[in-house]
Amino acid sequence: MPVDYTGTWDIVSNVNFEKYMVALGIDFATRKIASVLKPQKVIKQDGDRFTIQTFTTFRNYEFSFKIGEEFEEQTKGMDNRMCKTVVNWENDKLVCVQKGEKRNRGWTHWIQGDELHLELTCEDQVCKQVFKRTL
Repeated sequence: MPVDYTGTWDIVSNVNFEKYMVALGIDFATRKIASVLKPQKVIKQDGDRFTIQTFTTFRNYEFSFKIGEEFEEQTKGMDNRMCKTVVNWENDKLVCVQKGEKRNRGWTHWIQGDELHLELTCEDQVCKQVFKRTL
């Protein structure tokens, strides 16, 4: 059984977020607000079913998926686009591919110790975020 992602996670670092948001086409004002936010993730995992919630003081985002099943995702609260999304296991990593208007879009989650790593990609930009599990 792959690693259990269930938990509450607080962001501790966020590298290249501005350029990632530019690649998504997010407007200037929203980028400025988003760049100062400290998101918290709550992940609920039941076997191959996941719900990931991201909470900030500005906007919240939630989506659910089952590993290996493609679904339509509206990235509401981010860039508000429709994507065909699929998440798969690659060893103990969750790897997401989002097909839509933007090329090379997706993310990868993995756990190292008590840290949750998230690598977000869009076009030629990569944003690296690290979260710490809350007690």
